Amino acid sequence: MDRIDSVAVFAEVAERGSFSGAAKHLNRSAAAVTRAVAELEARLGVRLLNRTTRAVSVTEAGQRFLVGARRVLADLAEIEQGAAGQGQAPRGELRITAPIVFGRRHVLPLVTDFLGQYPEVSVRLALLDRPVDLVDDGLDAAIRIGTLADTSAIAVRVGEMRRIAVASPGYLERRGRPKSVADLAGHDVIAFAGIDRVERWRFAGGVEARIKPRLVVNTAEAAIDAAVAGFGITRVLSYQAADALSDQRLVRLLREHEAGATPVHVVYPEGRHPPPKLRAFLDAIVPRLRQRCSAIARSVDK
Repeated sequence: MDRIDSVAVFAEVAERGSFSGAAKHLNRSAAAVTRAVAELEARLGVRLLNRTTRAVSVTEAGQRFLVGARRVLADLAEIEQGAAGQGQAPRGELRITAPIVFGRRHVLPLVTDFLGQYPEVSVRLALLDRPVDLVDDGLDAAIRIGTLADTSAIAVRVGEMRRIAVASPGYLERRGRPKSVADLAGHDVIAFAGIDRVERWRFAGGVEARIKPRLVVNTAEAAIDAAVAGFGITRVLSYQAADALSDQRLVRLLREHEAGATPVHVVYPEGRHPPPKLRAFLDAIVPRLRQRCSAIARSVDK
């Protein structure tokens, strides 16, 4: 079997987690798919997949091989399109990731609009509140909020967000409004484990407020819901509270003590020129994300 073909078969099995699923997608027999992977493993002298009667998983060596395999297959597809005179036509699958709430509210609408413009492009959008490696996870692009750790990626800044403390008008009427960071010690606090350490909040100038949360949650939406219900004060990124601030269900607190802004970037792997599908996506999404980030900042600053 052709070397590239066996690599493509392996990548499909790894993606779908089964030989039968890969065989169905490739329109081949399960036996042919199994044989292709076995021949590839024999040629490499290493096991790429763990097989059980119930599942197929990628070995550590297989994960390393899969990263390069995806890159080679993507390059080959681009070369073939160019040879066929299709190099400028965006087509193929884009793999993108974004934070859950920001992705659902602000990235997903742009993605669906983009797909409407480019019928030969498909998108796999993973909404995750954890860092992922662009290359290791085979991603074409990511929307990231926060300081970038991956210096090998190309980053395009599209805006910024702030960490803001908020509470409901009803809570503030009952318990009073904190005038300083130190005042937080006398308030009920809702800690969002995804943005701060749950025992302290850091403000401008490195000032820390030690807190004893009465409620700890692991999603921003839960923290905001509890704050809107009048339980206490919480601290989230500005876009997460924008709607509740706009309709006055929440009030922004301690604004003069807020730390510096947190950047928002669109990042993609460094290396060769972006393929047409990624170039088209960047051209479409970057200016509109900038508009959305600016609109969020304006609404929160009212």
